[in-house]
Amino acid sequence: MTEKMYNQCVNEYADNVYRFIWNNLRHEEDAKDIVQSAFEKLWVNRAQVAEGKEKSYLFTIAYHQMIDHIRKNKRIDLQEDFGEELMGRIKQPNAMGNQNLMKALEQLNELQKSLVMLKDYEGYSYQEIGEITGLNESQVKVYLHRARVTLRHYLVSPENVL
Repeated sequence: MTEKMYNQCVNEYADNVYRFIWNNLRHEEDAKDIVQSAFEKLWVNRAQVAEGKEKSYLFTIAYHQMIDHIRKNKRIDLQEDFGEELMGRIKQPNAMGNQNLMKALEQLNELQKSLVMLKDYEGYSYQEIGEITGLNESQVKVYLHRARVTLRHYLVSPENVL
């Protein structure tokens, strides 16, 4: 990978990687750190990254770093509540619907949440998600189905209907 190709990757994929990590962590600075670290690893390992696989490599590295970050924070037992502060910053026409959706996503574990975000938000195929997460295509489909069932049950329950 040349310097020009690396810069092109930064321009094309930085926002997508950041959105993916931020949607899972809900912490701006941690998401920025993970994205920067993923691009650093891409640069360091540029000789081993096959041409055309840069995007998959970046998302894989960022995903694994995000999981490591989550595990580290659980061990340290830091619990910060950014929910209300972040929801106050998001200016969307259907704020109640977005709040419900955010609460529904909080019902999922990290893997399920990542799968939903990769498939439904970022638009990756099952195969690409498998490469990013290290799961096979069947596992991705099963875990994604279970996550969607959990979301559906949460969103249609009477106490959560708008």
